[in-house]
Amino acid sequence: MDVSIIIAVISGLVTIVTVIINTRASSREMTHKLETMQAVTDTKLDVLTSEVREHNNFARRVPVVEEQIKVINHRLDDLERDVNELKRQGRGTT
Repeated sequence: MDVSIIIAVISGLVTIVTVIINTRASSREMTHKLETMQAVTDTKLDVLTSEVREHNNFARRVPVVEEQIKVINHRLDDLERDVNELKRQGRGTT
């Protein structure tokens, strides 16, 4: 075999080995970055889920509070009406 062919084959093999090594290193780095990004996304999702649950709990309580406010307002109207009635009858204080 000619020396130049042997050198070309060796150069080709070295090039192929270098490409394989670089590809594996790049793949490991990309995998690490993806795992990190996934962990950050999971954490953010957990926080968001907690906030949504808190909001949903608040949203469930708001109608109850609104109903209680309606009852209180109605009771205040009744009391104001009673006070005005007492004033008309001359029993109220000024």
